[in-house]
Amino acid sequence: MTAGRPLRALRAEWTKLRTLPSTAWLTLLTVAGTVGVGFAVTGSLDRAHCGPPCAPDLTKLTLGGVRLGQVGIVVLAVLAVTAEYSTGTIHPTLTAVPRRFLVVLGKVGALAALGTTAGALLAAGSLAAGRTMLPGNGFDPAHGFPALSLADDLTRRAAIGTVLYTGLVTLLAAGLGLLLRDTAGAVTAALALLYGSPVVAMFVTDPTWQHRIHRFAPMDAGLSIQATRDLAAEHIGPWAGLGVLSLYAAAAVIAGLVMFQRRDTP
Repeated sequence: MTAGRPLRALRAEWTKLRTLPSTAWLTLLTVAGTVGVGFAVTGSLDRAHCGPPCAPDLTKLTLGGVRLGQVGIVVLAVLAVTAEYSTGTIHPTLTAVPRRFLVVLGKVGALAALGTTAGALLAAGSLAAGRTMLPGNGFDPAHGFPALSLADDLTRRAAIGTVLYTGLVTLLAAGLGLLLRDTAGAVTAALALLYGSPVVAMFVTDPTWQHRIHRFAPMDAGLSIQATRDLAAEHIGPWAGLGVLSLYAAAAVIAGLVMFQRRDTP
């Protein structure tokens, strides 16, 4: 395999991705939804009603909108994979690229680039929302709350982790799209995997099992990367949690690749 073939496959998939009408709208929905929640959350905080002790994790609260905004990137990633099946364009794609691995590599590469770009935009926008809203609500340096800044190690880790989280969720959804080849089914599966475990944990009365569910649920584990205070209270460490999400994403992509090879080989 020459080095040019993966690049050509990546360029081809990127061309298809950027020409899909839904790509721009869903990316905008992801970023705007996340930043909008960031504005709403930070705007609703009031130091006068906080504490004592008043020690909220302002970084985590500011970036928390990704829990809602990720729906847009999930739908985008699934559509990018399954749309070719509904339109029939998967056949010329497979004719043009005999090696199925390169097709998948191009798809996940283009989607990972888009997902991390969206993650960078929503992380930057959310932090800007926090810097705008929090000082006016009493969370300012005069009261012991420094402005949110990437110069701070923990805030920078949370922001970079949010970017990586968005990219991994994109890959998870793409893998499920490859595996199921059905838009509704793949979107449902991805959202159930992300949001289902926390809901199940609400109905579990055993604290040990609650801890285990949160610890190994892809969304809860992955978003532990955003915590900057009381890290001991988290169900899993920041980078370990992102590692759990990485395993989910890798398993989905590998399973999707295996099925793609078996189903679509002439």
